[in-house]
Amino acid sequence: MSRNNNFDLIDQLEGLEDIPSVRNVAENEYRRKPSPKNKMRKATGNEIFELTEQENEIFFSYRASKHEKEWLISSLSDFYRQQWFDDVLHLIKGGGKEASVYQCSGNETTKSKYIAAKVYRPRKFRQLRNDSLYREGRLILDDEGHEIHDDRTMHAVRQRTKYGLRVMHTSWIEHEFQTLNLLHQAGANVPEAYASGNNAILMAYIGWDDLPAPTLNMVNLSIKEARQVFDRVIHNVEIMLSHNRVHGDLSAFNILYYGGEISLIDFPQTIDPEINRNAYAIFSRDILRLCEYFQAQGLDCDPHGLAEDLWTKHGYPIRQPVDPRLLPIEDSDND
Repeated sequence: MSRNNNFDLIDQLEGLEDIPSVRNVAENEYRRKPSPKNKMRKATGNEIFELTEQENEIFFSYRASKHEKEWLISSLSDFYRQQWFDDVLHLIKGGGKEASVYQCSGNETTKSKYIAAKVYRPRKFRQLRNDSLYREGRLILDDEGHEIHDDRTMHAVRQRTKYGLRVMHTSWIEHEFQTLNLLHQAGANVPEAYASGNNAILMAYIGWDDLPAPTLNMVNLSIKEARQVFDRVIHNVEIMLSHNRVHGDLSAFNILYYGGEISLIDFPQTIDPEINRNAYAIFSRDILRLCEYFQAQGLDCDPHGLAEDLWTKHGYPIRQPVDPRLLPIEDSDND
């Protein structure tokens, strides 16, 4: 197969660009609403129910809009009650095609001052399309990360019913959680993942007290620094290949840079190069995007040759890709 055919397909895969991050710097201290004990002694019936609801209500320092607050609390309340974190402080990445990320105050559970909560957008609002391009050959996972074998559930997934789409959304999240665990244990530069479920993943926070680590696209490097960072990124790419993983959306927008070190992020669309028929074209696009950044930093980089060398080095055959338009289409009208 010629290199040109693969990069023709890369052009078709574009359109998954990152939307710039949003920063919220609300500094209000965490608080719970005081328990109205005196009123409870006099209240009866519906009033008691309403007061009990107030006692159980969760208040975070981060000031969210009404709809965001409902989505945030529904996604994080279980983690909060299980004492994974003590407060939600800031929105550190919002408006993305997949999820928003929040800085939370940590505690003894993780022994961390801060942790990051990645809260997925409701599926009908997600902007990533052509999910089937990445899902090809992938296991369907439940909210505990176990493969689903139930015939009725799998039928719902195949028919793209509302329930089937919810199952696929959960599986999408669990796939990222398992990939983070796999790569972290393999020594890759990825955030440590602590817990998943209920539309969110908790993971290590990377950055300063009042500011998250920037993504690499926001950083200008010297030639020496660029060479060191490039070599480290390619080392991580090789770790992924050796564990049957291709990032699928790798670029300077998905690499954090903090204290001279990198952390690769955002793994929900990761694919298995032994199963996915478009794996090499997707991998080639990852390498092309990386090289575009490092070329702008002054490095000489051949994306076509590098992609082919890394791919064949790890024993993967270069297959004729399948046009994404020929893969099953996920009907978003059922959301």
